[in-house]
Amino acid sequence: MAKKRSSSPPILSRRDVLKIAGTTGTAVVFTELVTSGPLSSEAVRGIGAQTHPSNQAGEPHQWRMLIDLAKCIGCNYCVWACQAVNDVPDETMRWNVGFPDRTENGIDFYMTRPCMHCQEAPCVKVCPVGATWVREDGLVAMDYDRCIGCRYCEVACPYDARRFNWRTPESENALEPTWGEAEVERRPRGVVEKCTFCVHRIDRGLDQGLTPGVDREATPACVVACPVGARVFGDALDPESPVAKEIAEHTSFRLREDFGTEPKVHYVQPERKGA
Repeated sequence: MAKKRSSSPPILSRRDVLKIAGTTGTAVVFTELVTSGPLSSEAVRGIGAQTHPSNQAGEPHQWRMLIDLAKCIGCNYCVWACQAVNDVPDETMRWNVGFPDRTENGIDFYMTRPCMHCQEAPCVKVCPVGATWVREDGLVAMDYDRCIGCRYCEVACPYDARRFNWRTPESENALEPTWGEAEVERRPRGVVEKCTFCVHRIDRGLDQGLTPGVDREATPACVVACPVGARVFGDALDPESPVAKEIAEHTSFRLREDFGTEPKVHYVQPERKGA
């Protein structure tokens, strides 16, 4: 078992976390207004937000991801693999965002941010047609046929994780086949799309008796593509899963936990040089 990292003063300050979360006051105010009114979660439930299927294996799971900022080298493999496998040809539509950053203590690191798959997801609470919902396994799912393109979810998301499809997607994906082959259909013009944790791989893998986070075919493309093991995935309910072990062994944080969104992506802080 890997040794726990020694406790030390936080490398990422509150200001750092605020910055990398991509949070805006507008999104917070919008969410508070809408979720307390006619588009509240109760109203959304009434129009079918919970009528969609959950995980296909029929067993309890809680999928989580851990990103170790101390290991990440900023190679962008995770970004490109995500675009290839999920057929996102336009870099402005990236589901998995990456950028270099520096903490207040002068530590350079590379930040990547997928959808946080919040348990208390603001995007779900504001959707007026139930086109997005939280599955029983914790994944925030989308129904593109139901989506009306109002973009309420995009504005409500405090992590800037959603992208609106302004154009009919016709261009070739230059990242195929080098970084993977498209495994899902492209989304149509006029809908909001986002990272799914490669739900198609998870569900298919469970049906085939595979273990997400362990078996490559059942694991999110970004995790599989990482050459340094900076991304770990798995079932938090299974203490033997890779992600459960990493969360137990390392001190981690989640972006803007003070919002009460209960995000399912954990981060390990970048270490001090020479530590």
